[in-house]
Parts: sequence; structure tokens; C-alpha cells
Amino acid sequence: MKKMFVLSMFICFAMICACQKQDSAAEAQLAQRKAELDTREKALDEREKALVEREKAITKFRPIPSNVQSRRPVVDPEQAKAERERRKAERERRIQQLPPELQALIPDRSLLDAQTAEKGTATEDRAERLRRLEEERRKKMSATASPNAALSDTQPSSPSPSPTPQ
Repeated sequence: MKKMFVLSMFICFAMICACQKQDSAAEAQLAQRKAELDTREKALDEREKALVEREKAITKFRPIPSNVQSRRPVVDPEQAKAERERRKAERERRIQQLPPELQALIPDRSLLDAQTAEKGTATEDRAERLRRLEEERRKKMSATASPNAALSDTQPSSPSPSPTPQ
């Protein structure tokens, strides 16, 4: 009877040890999986941060949309002419202050004035061409942005067929 008791105690002890051994193996496997998940989560966080930085960089360097008005101030032709006249008067005043021998080195002022006038008109012509090109580009961009608007400009308004079958 004593042998039977010792044998049953030994079997119970062996079962308890086996269960504990399986539990520790399961815990080790769980810890390994948790470490893998943590590593994946960190990698995902890094990718997310890199994506956010990239989006910030893209929005920072994105070109100004064409429909936004130019930030340059609009030059009034009258103001531009008055500014040229003021500069001309200032230049004449400075030339008059020079000694006569230095004044002789300056080419004929009428030629300078003619060249300046030509340069001024060329600048105005260029500004006008740039303004026209900008208007044309805006028209094209608005037509590209809304194809229905372009169709309505070229065709009389009529109901268009639906692209999906009914």
C-alpha cells in the first residue's frame, strides 16, 4: 500500500512538472511573438513618420495653383511713367553736378533718352504679352479642369446621354 501511495504521488508530481514545462514553453513562444509584433509595430511607426515627412515636403514645395492670383503687385502705367520721369530728373541732376570734363565723357543725352524710351516701351510690350499669355493659360487650365464647361462653350446646351446603361 505504501508503494501504491508513493507511485500515485510520483505520477501526480510528474504530471504537474509536465504541465509547468508546457506552460513555460507556451510563455516563451508568446514572448517571442510579442517581440516580433513590437518590432513590426516600430517599423510601421517609422514608415508612417517617413510618409508624414514626405507629405509635408511635398506640400511645402508644391507649385502655386494657376487659379491663384499672382503675388506681384500690379503696376499702374501712370505710376510707372511717373517713376521713369523721376529717375530721369534724378539722373539729369547728378550729371549737372559733375565737373565739365566728366560731363564731356557722357554721350549725348538725347541719345540716352531715346534708348531709355525704347527700353521702356519694350518692357511695357513684354509685360502686355506676359499678361496675355497668363490669361490664355488660365483659360486652358479652367477648360482642362472642367471638361463640361468647355463643352458648354463650344456646343449649345442639350441633355447628354448617360455613360452608364440604365
